[in-house]
Amino acid sequence: MAFDTSNANDEVMHEINMTPLVDVMLVLLVVFMITLPVVQQAVKVELPRVASTPNHALTDSVQLTVDAQGHYFLADKNVPADLLEDSLRTAAEKAPQLQLYIRGDKKVPYEQVAWAMTAAQRAGLSRIGFVTESRQP
Repeated sequence: MAFDTSNANDEVMHEINMTPLVDVMLVLLVVFMITLPVVQQAVKVELPRVASTPNHALTDSVQLTVDAQGHYFLADKNVPADLLEDSLRTAAEKAPQLQLYIRGDKKVPYEQVAWAMTAAQRAGLSRIGFVTESRQP
């Protein structure tokens, strides 16, 4: 098979071919759209609304979430109720001045939140706060 080298149009193309660039950008856009919801996984709770001033989290802090079904999540990791005290004790040993923020769903029975507070106190945590949403006037 012979190639025809007698092409009269042997000029250099002076334009940038945008098709590969657009293809790469579309692939990156799809990848980010798929991975973003996976990265932002958090326990969904409906926090009670109260009139309060916002408090910014300290660096030595951890969040304990109690969802509407009464399941416990320490730093977004599911923790069985019988292992909650041990998990909190382990976290308290890593940071002696650890601040615990409890995010309790407003539909969860108060007993579940009180049990979490008792487990935190037994684990040696004395700085406990509650996370709420601000009430809109």
